[in-house]
Amino acid sequence: MDILHLIDRLEELAAQGRRMPIGQGVVIDRRRILELVDQMRSTVPWEIKEAKEVVAGKEALFEEARREAEGIVYRAELDAQAKVEETALVRAAEGQALEIVRQAEEKAQAVLDDAQRQHQARLVQAEQAATNQMDEADRYALEMLRRLLQQLDAFSSTVRAGVASLEERAVEDGEEAPAPD
Repeated sequence: MDILHLIDRLEELAAQGRRMPIGQGVVIDRRRILELVDQMRSTVPWEIKEAKEVVAGKEALFEEARREAEGIVYRAELDAQAKVEETALVRAAEGQALEIVRQAEEKAQAVLDDAQRQHQARLVQAEQAATNQMDEADRYALEMLRRLLQQLDAFSSTVRAGVASLEERAVEDGEEAPAPD
């Protein structure tokens, strides 16, 4: 039987009681009230036991929910920490990649600068070599032209001597020498 039902019956019993002519007193059947009190006594332990079970069940559910919440929080913290570490790793990798790109660009620029310096030096050397070769060629040509002039002078002297000799002979033979062209 339910304790609330028994309380309702007790209230009905008090309402059905006869009023006393003076004051607020009521006359109630003693036997019926004691019966009701006995029923209440027997019902209360059962309901208390049931209430304790409900409270214990509630506490068990609460404890289970608390443990589950702690587990969820713990896993969320682990996930967050992993994501933070992953983010840190990604940032570190990006930083390293940027540093590698910067170093590669610096090396490429250094190689390019070195190649340009070498090209410029070789160009200067080539121009100097070309100038030296042209000077050498000019000296060689001048030397050859001087030799040719000497040979032409010698040849011209030989030709003049031959012409003079032939003219002399022609005069001795009485012939008139032809006029030079």
